[in-house]
Amino acid sequence: MANRPHILVVDDDAAIRDLVSTYLADNEFRVSGAATGAEMNQLLQEHVIDLVLLDLRLNGEDGMQLARGLRDSGEIPVIILTGRLEEADRVMGLEMAADDYVTKPFSNREMLARIRAVLRRYQKRGDAVAGAHDTQRRAYRFDGWELNLLARRLTAPDGRRVDLSNGEFNLLQALCEAPQRVLSRDRLLELSRLHGAEVYDRSIDVQILRLRRKIEGDPSSPRFIQTERGAGYVFNTPVDVLN
Repeated sequence: MANRPHILVVDDDAAIRDLVSTYLADNEFRVSGAATGAEMNQLLQEHVIDLVLLDLRLNGEDGMQLARGLRDSGEIPVIILTGRLEEADRVMGLEMAADDYVTKPFSNREMLARIRAVLRRYQKRGDAVAGAHDTQRRAYRFDGWELNLLARRLTAPDGRRVDLSNGEFNLLQALCEAPQRVLSRDRLLELSRLHGAEVYDRSIDVQILRLRRKIEGDPSSPRFIQTERGAGYVFNTPVDVLN
């Protein structure tokens, strides 16, 4: 799974965070962990999160309020962690914020199955909405790379942040919007300007060269941004869209 979903585990118990994070990573998810609501919000600003696994009983914090804030701020699915005897929390969580719940102590296999089921539901919902009308896109993912449109951040498959100029970012966004299609220099110029990039005619080639140096293993033999002689460039990789 080249474009792995990114799960955020929010639990003040470091042992549980490590256990869950290791298991999910072994099952081809990207995972980040947070012990507090503040850490959770910071990670949400820095990364495109596909699902939040949230313990309702954080030390000194109202987990239900955090879950409600997640629901109010966007369409990020939430699975709550609750104690086996805390039925009221489960009911209130499902009624007000959460998409599903897992009770402690929990089976890793059950947790994984619930995460995958919720992600599938959101994927189908996103496809239906995107088919009906344009929506605000959060990110593009390709071959393990992630272009976060809201934070204007490019993240490499190993989690490393790759700095891009304004022009490089907007040009890469234009390429991601039309994957596996040949785009002329004029078309790339037009698409880039739609995103406010200061990219001028002949500088397209310079920006392409700079992008290749940052995302290609061997810029002299590019795998992603390939040249179509006499025609332009093609972003030769499948791209996943996160709405």
